[in-house]
Amino acid sequence: QVQLVESGGGLVQPGGSLRLSCAASGSIFRLYAMGWYRQAPGKSRELVARTTRGGNTNYADSVKGRFTISRDNAKNTVDLQMNSLKPEDTAVYYCNADASVDAKQGIMNYWGKGTLVTVSA
Repeated sequence: QVQLVESGGGLVQPGGSLRLSCAASGSIFRLYAMGWYRQAPGKSRELVARTTRGGNTNYADSVKGRFTISRDNAKNTVDLQMNSLKPEDTAVYYCNADASVDAKQGIMNYWGKGTLVTVSA
């Protein structure tokens, strides 16, 4: 009952910036941890960044200092600001979230369908 929709992907030159957004909708009682994952060509899906409801963050070592994750609990959104992009950042980026749909049910995990980021000259 929770849908995640990513936006903001596209083609960018090395060294450039891009901002991804993820909007959660549906029967949301509460959103908990939210994060961004990516899957590069020929590689497995990996965690890029994660943020708790309280705003604590974790980043993959490969993106520390370049990417920033943020969230707006009032709008049910999570963003990923990507700076100093490198060709190796090229991947499909997926939004992920833990959420409950009401006070009686437990927490479920949800995925978006992904947005493609291509870093190339």
